[in-house]
Amino acid sequence: MNLPFSYSLRNLWTRKITTILTVSGMALVVYVFAAVLMLSEGLEKTMQDTGSFQNAIVVRRSADAEVMSILERREAAIIGTQPEIALDEKGEPLLSREVTILVALPKSESNQAGHVTIRGGSESSLILRPQVKLVAGRTFKPGTSEIIIGSNIAKRFKGTGLGQTIRFGLRDWLVVGLFNAQQTGFDSEIWTDVDQVMNTFHRPVYSSLVLKVWDEESFRILKKRLENDPRLTVAVKRETQFYADQSEMMARFIRILGLSMTIIFSFGAMIGAMVTMYAAVANRTVEIGTLRALGFPRKSILAAFLIESLLLGALGGILGLGAASLMQWVSISTINFQTFSELAFGFVLNIKIASQTFAFALTMGLLGGFLPALRAARFNIVEALRTT
Repeated sequence: MNLPFSYSLRNLWTRKITTILTVSGMALVVYVFAAVLMLSEGLEKTMQDTGSFQNAIVVRRSADAEVMSILERREAAIIGTQPEIALDEKGEPLLSREVTILVALPKSESNQAGHVTIRGGSESSLILRPQVKLVAGRTFKPGTSEIIIGSNIAKRFKGTGLGQTIRFGLRDWLVVGLFNAQQTGFDSEIWTDVDQVMNTFHRPVYSSLVLKVWDEESFRILKKRLENDPRLTVAVKRETQFYADQSEMMARFIRILGLSMTIIFSFGAMIGAMVTMYAAVANRTVEIGTLRALGFPRKSILAAFLIESLLLGALGGILGLGAASLMQWVSISTINFQTFSELAFGFVLNIKIASQTFAFALTMGLLGGFLPALRAARFNIVEALRTT
């Protein structure tokens, strides 16, 4: 004979104040837990979506980021002749020789400077990245001091409006276009002509080569040939994987720090649930003795109190997850540990994170209510009925 589910639900409703306080504490912990996972996921998604799976990127071997890579013109010429590189409609290889430089620019909300990535490229840079779309103005003209601005840079830095000028590298650069890269890492960059960047910063070498390959087999052949070529010292990666690797260190730091704090807070939430359930057991001693006298077995009493505790966890999970879901409309900007440049990204909620968060909330409820439920199930009938 088992107690109905409504029995556990009614008891929580009877103790409204303690239920609300306990659920609120759990919801706060769940909110932090979900926000940490969403932030880490947002960073990884931003970097993973930055590249295109059809593209390969060639950088200096052991270089973790483009700003740390150098490719000599001789090497670039060798790479550009490989037959695995796809061709455009004119029969020209689909590749872009690029240079990435970090510059300090003033932010809009303060006089503080932030490090921004300047990407020197060509017309092929836009063709190779279909996710990058001009939303205002036009693209830069080769051989001029014209730049196009990513959407996140336009929001956060001074002088980044269409028609305005920005000064870096002892030159003034005219903003002729704004682009949106669908919330990827390119949104936090400024693009211009590669030759102009190399001349301005007296840089005789490229940072990377981005090229489109015909298919998966072409990528494998190209990677093996270039990495084993004694004339070259390069690494060939899928563009998606290359940018995903750049988020790994920072995402791990966010998870470790955030989850460590969450675990500490969760002990407080579980203690709160435990106190609530112990109080419920103490106030219902006679009721428990009566239920036992009516024939309800110990396991039914144990299950009823565990259900109450799980309901507390479930309510905390729903409220905390609901509050965390609102963070999807928030975008933050920080320094990427591996590139040292400004990177804007948002919070991302998906089914996996929602499931993990809800399971975490139920676990807190279960652990917090287990000992009180066990105490209730062990009550002696006679002693319980004697309690006044």
